[in-house]
Amino acid sequence: MVEVIRAETAGFCMGVDLALNKLDSLIEKNESGSIYILGPIIHNPQVLEDYEKQGVITAEHPEEIPENAYVVIRAHGVPQNAETELRKRGVKVIDATCPKVKKAQLLIKKNTEDDRVLLLYGEDSHPEVKGLLSYAPSGTHLFDSIEELEALKLAHNKKYCLAAQTTQDRTVYEESIKYLESKGLDFVVLNTICDATRQRQEEAITLSCEVDHMIVVGGRISGNTRRLVQVVETAGTKCTHVEVADELPLEELKSIKKIGLTAGASTPKRLVDGIQQILENL
Repeated sequence: MVEVIRAETAGFCMGVDLALNKLDSLIEKNESGSIYILGPIIHNPQVLEDYEKQGVITAEHPEEIPENAYVVIRAHGVPQNAETELRKRGVKVIDATCPKVKKAQLLIKKNTEDDRVLLLYGEDSHPEVKGLLSYAPSGTHLFDSIEELEALKLAHNKKYCLAAQTTQDRTVYEESIKYLESKGLDFVVLNTICDATRQRQEEAITLSCEVDHMIVVGGRISGNTRRLVQVVETAGTKCTHVEVADELPLEELKSIKKIGLTAGASTPKRLVDGIQQILENL
């Protein structure tokens, strides 16, 4: 019989819960008028499909949203100018940005007003990163690894501000701080990595040392889910990333005695529950 150990931190984080509660509340009380989200409210295809069935429209650009419609700002936040444009046109904006992301945006804004250039550790294509970059008026540099940071041409006659996407790896961030210190640069460090992300990653690493195989459940476009897979594999444990139960390699898993189970911050509990039940029935 297979033993399944589930991580306590698996599933929705506080920011995702808050964002979905705001959207659910709007759907419940909205008697007329369209409800839009600007980009996916969270990175989970199954959740987005459920909202689409309820009539929620996903817009890719602010200009797609008509006047007097409701728009819910996604948990990852949006660029500053996008929100300004929506409000100017009379769109009714419900801000569901995760409080941790909002805090990071405001910290960056405050610490780059004195001509400090932003050094942001994050993924180029991630919507949260696009939003964070928009809060730095004095210029930006984006990097996704120590190698990319080392390749940047940083000047000693400039001041810098170091920040990170909220779901990034704290170890790499700390290495980035040490690198900048070794170069003798003038920089301030912002604490923008979410504790929930750190706890989830630490628990995944600890759990991976106790099991023979790890299953990580979550959307393939979810940055924090992909990072969980990365930290588990770095710890040396075989890991399988699935979005839904149908993707489980059941034949391979039958011969394994101990399986660890965790999930990204935008993965619904029902999906994790269903996968746990299948694994326990192997």
